[in-house]
Amino acid sequence: MQYGGGGFNGVLITGLALPPAYPFDKPSSLARGFVTYGTDSGHETRQGEPPQVFALNDEAFENFAHRAYKKVRDAAVTLMERAYGKKPEKLYFMGTSEGGREGLTMAQRYPDDFDGIFARVPVINWVGLQHAGTRSGLVTMGDGWINPAQVKLVGDAVRAACDKADGSDDALVQNPVACKAAFKAESLRCASGKTDDKTGDQCLTDAQIKAIDTLHATYKFPFELANGLDDYPGWGVSGEDTPAVGPTGGWVAWWLGTAPPAQPPAPNNGIAWIYGAGGIQYVFARDPKLDVTTYKLEEHKARLLEVSKLMDSTDPDLSRFRARGGRLIMLEHMADYAQSPYAGIRYFESVERKLGKTETAEFARLYTAPGVDHVGSGAPANVDMLSALVDWVEKGKAPGDLEVTDQKVEAPSFAVLRALPLCRWPAWPHYKSGSVTEASSFACAP
Repeated sequence: MQYGGGGFNGVLITGLALPPAYPFDKPSSLARGFVTYGTDSGHETRQGEPPQVFALNDEAFENFAHRAYKKVRDAAVTLMERAYGKKPEKLYFMGTSEGGREGLTMAQRYPDDFDGIFARVPVINWVGLQHAGTRSGLVTMGDGWINPAQVKLVGDAVRAACDKADGSDDALVQNPVACKAAFKAESLRCASGKTDDKTGDQCLTDAQIKAIDTLHATYKFPFELANGLDDYPGWGVSGEDTPAVGPTGGWVAWWLGTAPPAQPPAPNNGIAWIYGAGGIQYVFARDPKLDVTTYKLEEHKARLLEVSKLMDSTDPDLSRFRARGGRLIMLEHMADYAQSPYAGIRYFESVERKLGKTETAEFARLYTAPGVDHVGSGAPANVDMLSALVDWVEKGKAPGDLEVTDQKVEAPSFAVLRALPLCRWPAWPHYKSGSVTEASSFACAP
């Protein structure tokens, strides 16, 4: 099993960790008998340096885009053959975020190399993500910045508008797709369009509403990128006020930070600004001293097209991967503010259009988890996708709807706090009856 990386990589993946989304009380891949390995993608992130510095080197960036994962895969197979006297019978790839993009990259570029791939919250349409994330930061630079108390105000309003849509009052928005149309930030507008000592954090200014509408809106390019895409889908709703703990959480962790965006990005800024603004400087403009507010993408069209061709894992033609018997499982978290889950949903639907829905169902699955942030917080998110993938690849047992759990992290019990169905797209959990902490109380339905 090859493990994917994260962020801009630069950190060596040892293969000792649990697989993505994996339950805490299950044995690791290594303990289950897998040979495990990974790569830093060919560069090392140094403390105090922006994580995108390596992108100034063409070879390093190409390794990051796709070559490193192929190189380490081939080297690992050679080492396994030396150690065990034979090549591995099956090869798997599992990754989250950037690692999820790597998994899709392998299916698209190197379809003969892996038998099973699990891509969790993949950062596909990478060029679009960096530009949309930067735009969402720029609109909060002045009066548009939203403080943590107002983030809670928005989160409460979203739940008030949409929580009961599935039939239960459980503080979780099960159908965020419909909720995006139902919730309007304008409903929280201050009477005067600005706050004062009386209104404080109990309403939003015009500038803050504009920032939220910008986050939710599609980012449009004036030209086509790889595979005919010319936009990036806006972010959705729900999970806005998921607590920020390290690189996890809702708006505060990913979008807003605890202070308005700075140049150069500061540690207390949102991760999307740190990644996006740095990406503009080092990857696209290739000018570390660039004032990001002056960046004009039209002036860098050739570079954007070059990067898109390298990085955007958006090719829907998985026919070779399917023909060799490959199996793909994708998982999108619907309260993800590191990347838009709608980018992955749109990609999966483009595969269905390219190959046909029936044909796609023979080798690929897309699941969506409501209320879950980028790395698995906010709602039940733990699922043994490794077993589901192995059973499909090696036993021909195609997965149906699954179950996700929210577990207490403390050993040794890892008690389950809540469970929900994990539904195949486009279904979502509808409440039937019983305790809202039990998966059996819900059913997957369109």
